[in-house]
Amino acid sequence: MAKYDELPVFKATYDLLLRIYIVSQHWSRDIRYTLGEELKKEVIEILQLIYQANASKKKVAFLSSCRVKLIKVRLQIRVAKDLKQLHLNQYGLLAEMQENISKQLSGWEKSERRKEKESKKEDNNNSNNKQ
Repeated sequence: MAKYDELPVFKATYDLLLRIYIVSQHWSRDIRYTLGEELKKEVIEILQLIYQANASKKKVAFLSSCRVKLIKVRLQIRVAKDLKQLHLNQYGLLAEMQENISKQLSGWEKSERRKEKESKKEDNNNSNNKQ
């Protein structure tokens, strides 16, 4: 098992969190303390779920939760753009970072689902051989 903080998806998500901290400093006060704080909280929760997925034998549930939270993050960033709190280039960078994270999570989840399927097949074969 890789150390969680060495996982590419963890690093990419952490970089997204840092970028959100940087860009949200310039948001209007009411948006910074509502939307901005909620956005940071969601990304931190994704980092926690990545840690849990890495540490768990049953990773799929954690990875699915990560992907749901990432959809919320994507929506919140879009709202920030529509409220004119993000410049187009900032939005583009954040969208690109989210897409990268989404692809990594999808790939990891797909891999884990495949492993679970293979494990179930092996278990079925072993139980059939014992009979």
